[in-house]
Amino acid sequence: MTDYNKAFRLDGKVALVSGAARGIGAAVAEALAQVGAAVLVTDILDDVGQQTVARIQKAGGRAAFQHHDVTVESQWEAAVAAAQQKLGGLDIVVNNAGIETAALLAHCEVEDFRKVMDINVTGVFLGLKHAVRVLKPGSSIVNLSSVAGLIGTTGHIAYHASKGAVRLMSKAAAVECAQLGMGIRVNSVHPAIVDTEMGTNFIKHFVDLKLAPDYATAEGAFKAAHPLGRFGQPADVASAVIYLCSEAAQWITGTELVLDGGYTAV
Repeated sequence: MTDYNKAFRLDGKVALVSGAARGIGAAVAEALAQVGAAVLVTDILDDVGQQTVARIQKAGGRAAFQHHDVTVESQWEAAVAAAQQKLGGLDIVVNNAGIETAALLAHCEVEDFRKVMDINVTGVFLGLKHAVRVLKPGSSIVNLSSVAGLIGTTGHIAYHASKGAVRLMSKAAAVECAQLGMGIRVNSVHPAIVDTEMGTNFIKHFVDLKLAPDYATAEGAFKAAHPLGRFGQPADVASAVIYLCSEAAQWITGTELVLDGGYTAV
């Protein structure tokens, strides 16, 4: 029988969270630490990343920081090694690092498209590749996608392409890990607009592209499109990640967990 007092705990686990200096990544790192995991915070923002580590340690958790450009394979190798050396192993990988840009399709520069794909897609691919090399049976990988990986909006062609790729990479990796008997679960989470700097920028872009007259109008329209009447909070995403990494989700792999306040149900 499952002990639900322990099913959502991650005591003794070690997690690597990319892009964890701020926003959703920081919330995920801090939440994982609260339920018992030791966390390697990785990011290219060294000072801000160290602040995330300091908050975790002040709250009584275990954490360390590693500078990490997710597009560079050698830095993935270094990050995985750092988790093992600094924190004693690796059981959970959360591929969170990502960027968002906006341009109408006819004006989207190929360089901008490639940058988004390099960080959002190649970064996740490298995370998957180096995670499955070291993770043991019972381990978990969670990839941050978006509702943008499920539906389309105007002016964000590169972001939609990248998050759709993350969705299907997650499924392909889940099937491979299961069929090869590796015992590693792989899932993706798909938030709608979350109250972070990236979420704010997403709304601003609709004004920049002249798709809305001002920020307040754009914000109101998007908030109204969420039937629950609000944007997500980083903690909403962190809670979902904890669930997918826990024993409570031990029969879940290859799924897409949509966190959107009903946005895609309308």
